[in-house]
Amino acid sequence: MRVKRLKGIAPFVLVVSLTACGSQQPAQQTQDTSLTWAIETQPLTLNPQQWGQNKVRLLVFNQFDALLSRQKDGTFQPWLAKSWKVSDDGLTYTLQLRDDVTFHDGTKFDAAAVKANLEQFLVPGYNPGIASIQLKSFAKAEVKSPTTVEITLKEPDALFLDFLASPLAGQVSPKSLKAAKDLKSGGPDLVGTGPFILESYVRGQEIRYRRNLDYKWPPAGSGHQGPAYLSRITYRFLPEAAVRVGALTSGQVQVIEGVPATDAAMIKQDPGLTYQTSLNSGTSFSYYFNTAHAPFDDQRVREAFREAVDVDAVLKAVYQGTATRAWSVVTKGGPFYDASLEGAFGGDTAKANALLDAAGWKQRDAQGYRIKDGRRLTVRSVASAPFVRDRRDILAQAIQAQVKQSAGIDFQVKIVDQGTAQKAYTEGEYEIFENSRGDADAGAALNLILPRKGPINRTGFSDPDVEKWLAAAAASASLDERRELYAKVQRAVVKDKAIVFPVYVPADQIAAQKSVQGLGFEAGSGTPRSAYDVRIGT
Repeated sequence: MRVKRLKGIAPFVLVVSLTACGSQQPAQQTQDTSLTWAIETQPLTLNPQQWGQNKVRLLVFNQFDALLSRQKDGTFQPWLAKSWKVSDDGLTYTLQLRDDVTFHDGTKFDAAAVKANLEQFLVPGYNPGIASIQLKSFAKAEVKSPTTVEITLKEPDALFLDFLASPLAGQVSPKSLKAAKDLKSGGPDLVGTGPFILESYVRGQEIRYRRNLDYKWPPAGSGHQGPAYLSRITYRFLPEAAVRVGALTSGQVQVIEGVPATDAAMIKQDPGLTYQTSLNSGTSFSYYFNTAHAPFDDQRVREAFREAVDVDAVLKAVYQGTATRAWSVVTKGGPFYDASLEGAFGGDTAKANALLDAAGWKQRDAQGYRIKDGRRLTVRSVASAPFVRDRRDILAQAIQAQVKQSAGIDFQVKIVDQGTAQKAYTEGEYEIFENSRGDADAGAALNLILPRKGPINRTGFSDPDVEKWLAAAAASASLDERRELYAKVQRAVVKDKAIVFPVYVPADQIAAQKSVQGLGFEAGSGTPRSAYDVRIGT
């Protein structure tokens, strides 16, 4: 067996030693300091193993810890697992765990807890999408000692370490896995090991946490050791951008995330405020075309829709120069991004109209929309409200206006509740599925959305070559080989088949009162990190 990582132990030993000697905690960690933070998106669930909203990662990692952490360069660092080994055949992962970690309910964190958390995904109906993608290779977990767990895979899987560093690997107390009143939704009775303990959750209003005074096991690279600086933190759900900004400037809250482009300049110029932004990893915000029925079963119509949109002009109008255009399904700047796709599509109105003419959509009705066989060229997008962020509703309206004016396409946009959206997806009552994924490894997202049996494949697209390339990339330990394979995938779905219309690279923004320090973004995902390092300074 070869050692993959054996770092990150010394800082933890230092903290244990100081505590054992009775040394006092730093002053900032004993003060009664509270903070109110306004966020854009309300969580669909507080169970990390059901996580799917990139915008709520900061909540997950307040309450739960993963086994590993991922760095910006793609490497992994210790967290609850202080070291790990991978066998030469890539099938056996041996994790050495910390021996000083307890869950919020007093239960000891150990190898049996890791085993219980992994096996929870095998429970029918628990999270079938993750079981079929991120954990498709998982065979078994064995307890070798209280601090040693051996995980066996059915086949090599380059995405497995990424899973261990994701919110999905947030460790839940085995006791609460069995006793939680609503396991899938989570809540105060779902217990983690994180730096904060969930006190209360009022749907539609706020969520409150209090400091875990016993916490001393942050991930490698954290800004400090020991408990969090803040004694309490309240997150208020304020989906309206103007309301969030107003709450910050009026002093009702000290931090906001999701800063609208219309207010970024004002915040940057305010000497009493700070502003930070970071591009997300994973996949770009894209429109995925449903090829299962007309009109997008015709590639000419798919290409025409993309050509009818001047993406640069739309992004400038909606985001005032703050958005980064996307050219691929994979986000720009990630290790797998294929830059050869830049300039490959979009903004050619003449081409859009020629393609629609060739596809038989030659006539127009009284409103200027194209028709064929008495039917209007209508495409529908159904978006789930909890996933709408970054003024995507305004973006859709701008695209709607462009495709009508440029090419006579009737683009209809609906924002509905999650249940209504899911019903539309199940029944095929849509032509465009909008999505971005914040997975630190873009391969995880591609495997969820592109294979024929992918859990969120809502394009009806199926290509044996793409599936072969995705499978080979997941099995490879070579970054160069994975990069080459994912480049083939990107060229196939973006350029060759026009299944995807990449629009922009998602980004997160944080604005705060200048006295708030320690804010920042997760190295692996680019999303706001938890409140562990946040403190009130002078």
